[in-house]
Amino acid sequence: MPAFVLALRRVLRPLVRLMLARGITYPYLCDLLKALFVEIADKDFRIDSKPPTDSRVSLVSGIHRKEVNRLRQEMASDVEIVPSVVSLGAQLVAVWLGSPQYLDENGGPRPLARFASEGGDLSFEALVAGVNSDIRSRVVLDEWLRLGMVRFDEQRRVCLNVQAFIPAEGFDEKAFYFAHNLHDHAAAAAHNLMGGAPPFLERSVHYDALGAGSIAALSKQSEQVAMKVLLELNKSAIALEKADAADTAPRQRMTFGVYFYTEPATPAKDG
Repeated sequence: MPAFVLALRRVLRPLVRLMLARGITYPYLCDLLKALFVEIADKDFRIDSKPPTDSRVSLVSGIHRKEVNRLRQEMASDVEIVPSVVSLGAQLVAVWLGSPQYLDENGGPRPLARFASEGGDLSFEALVAGVNSDIRSRVVLDEWLRLGMVRFDEQRRVCLNVQAFIPAEGFDEKAFYFAHNLHDHAAAAAHNLMGGAPPFLERSVHYDALGAGSIAALSKQSEQVAMKVLLELNKSAIALEKADAADTAPRQRMTFGVYFYTEPATPAKDG
């Protein structure tokens, strides 16, 4: 178990980094994980294919039985379960963009004085305190300035950059393939780690003492070799799919992927 826990820490590290970059906080993730634990304990850990009781799901998942019952009812309603906990940043923006006192005559976000001593209720300090009095406005402001979410105008008022909240072009498409590719890679690795038979192909080549020039050369070579393999496999899949069109057996999907990653070599810890 200790080795598996260390492996989980390493696997989750880039995901946590991504979540924090996109404003997903721990309470939000906790809510999301709770629903997933119930869903998977319900569907994938059944005895004799029978739907488990709330008590069994609670035992397997470690989530209180009342919460299990609530979440299973939501799953049965076919309504997508979305975490109810919204990040502080999202709450602040929602208030700034949705409250009349924070909007100008054109309906845009009004520039706010930095401190309540300067602008009273129409200040960034008051905005933050109104949503969460446990977080100092200076902490939020420094982070938002770093992310480009706000800026100072010539009067040193805090101005919301509305464009910062519009997803980058193609982000939704990238998120789709992020989910598809990472899910299938993780599913194959988890299948193999749990002793599934036959095991899925899941191999890599890795070195940790290469110079920058060598990394560049290997990156270029890996792209050329990988694209050749992907194109060949894609050509075969198209032909096979046409040949399978008349087959009435249940359909299956597949994924074959490649990736290349590099970073400065560091002592082996947990990520």
